Amino acid sequence: MEIYEMTALQVAEKIRNKEITAVDAVESVAKAVEEKDKTYNCYASFDVDSATQQAKRVQAKIDNGESVSPLAGVPVGIKDNICEKGKLTSCSSKILYNFKPPYNATVINKLLAADMIPLGKLNMDEFAMGSTTETSYYGATKNPWDINRVPGGSSGGAAASVAADESVVALGSDTGGSIRQPCSFCGVTGLKPTYGAVSRYGLIAYASSLDQIGPIGKDVLDVAAVFNVIKGRDEKDGTSMVSQEFSLDEIKADNIKGMKIGIPVDFFGDGINGDVADRVKQAAQTLVSLGATVEEFTMPIVKYAIPTYYIIACAEACSNLSRFDGIKYGYKADGAFNLHDVYFKSRSEGFGMEVKKRIMLGNFVLSSGYFDAYYKKALQAKGLICKAFNEAFEKYDFLLGPVAPTTALKIGEGLSDPLAMYLGDIYTVMINIAGLPSLALPCGFDSENMPVGMQLIGKPFEEKTILTAGFAFQNATDYHTKKPNLV
Repeated sequence: MEIYEMTALQVAEKIRNKEITAVDAVESVAKAVEEKDKTYNCYASFDVDSATQQAKRVQAKIDNGESVSPLAGVPVGIKDNICEKGKLTSCSSKILYNFKPPYNATVINKLLAADMIPLGKLNMDEFAMGSTTETSYYGATKNPWDINRVPGGSSGGAAASVAADESVVALGSDTGGSIRQPCSFCGVTGLKPTYGAVSRYGLIAYASSLDQIGPIGKDVLDVAAVFNVIKGRDEKDGTSMVSQEFSLDEIKADNIKGMKIGIPVDFFGDGINGDVADRVKQAAQTLVSLGATVEEFTMPIVKYAIPTYYIIACAEACSNLSRFDGIKYGYKADGAFNLHDVYFKSRSEGFGMEVKKRIMLGNFVLSSGYFDAYYKKALQAKGLICKAFNEAFEKYDFLLGPVAPTTALKIGEGLSDPLAMYLGDIYTVMINIAGLPSLALPCGFDSENMPVGMQLIGKPFEEKTILTAGFAFQNATDYHTKKPNLV
């Protein structure tokens, strides 16, 4: 087995046992990227020299017998909206084509403190706006299971890189499903943590009340291990909080016997693919065989999820993206001779069409005369969505449902029918609105051999519960071990 095919914990163990070095791990992944990325386009930028220097520093600590973390020496890919000092961080947008932050995001500092090795920036939908990774300035990322299909988005580069063995593990961000949906499409595992469990300092914002950084890996244990590295209170992020402590041994030792799982029947209405529905229901039966009980219940508020999400997200986006104006950094249009022209031309030329649509929608719902009719009502609906989840968690330990109503779309399908693309987020956006943790993991394949994903939705700051259930499921099945036939 090549190093790049291993899980993060396997790589770290071999480095600790001195069977391989941290430099070997970096070189192995770099080789995979060189051979495969022309096909899959997972990376926006890749810095092998910097990664090799970091690997040498980590290896020196190991050779000197210094104490290192359980993930020391593990290479990690970083989504292109997470700041790294002196490294290109463009949100896969023309308007930030040359932006190199003067500081690290908190999660980057935590990775470095854990002796992990950032490799490069992973492709994404521009400013995380999209569900297909087709809106990127660098071109579309391809799904490793079928290069004629999308990997999902906006963290499509991160999920595809793990599926294609171009990353051992990766960091993505999730605003309305941007970790979970690409994990579902690419057959890998990803965690959207509770809002506030991981610092957002240094994450270039899309919608500040919804964004959350999380890990993507080959299995639940990798995801849990990386989450333990990046979580926690940060004085630079006033919304961050102390999370529940747990060890990987606890995840492996605990079982789900006696747990009560709720399945919202509203997740299985019109629009869901039959194969997706069947695979998720079969996964529920697997959990029953492991000792859990499953019960269906109604959650009618689901039908308001999409309009609520897009009103709130676009309203926050138009505010967050107003700073990109061609003045201080990033793209500045030629032939602009006054302030109005600089703003107008730079933003017109620098932003892609999907970003412009969402900025315009955000300004519309916040405008005088429409604020009460749209934005205020969306906030009221948010309260009802939170209430619905609170009531569900009075009865159930966690909830189970599909990640997306379909498997991976063909390239071009989502962009040609934006409304259908937005509706594809129906099962994921509610979790961001309510600020809950959710674990996406593969639970089977459809009739065309494309991965199907399910999600386990937990109570606030109870990531341990869903990670334990996810580990139990993966311990009883082998879907997460299946690999695409890479080109």
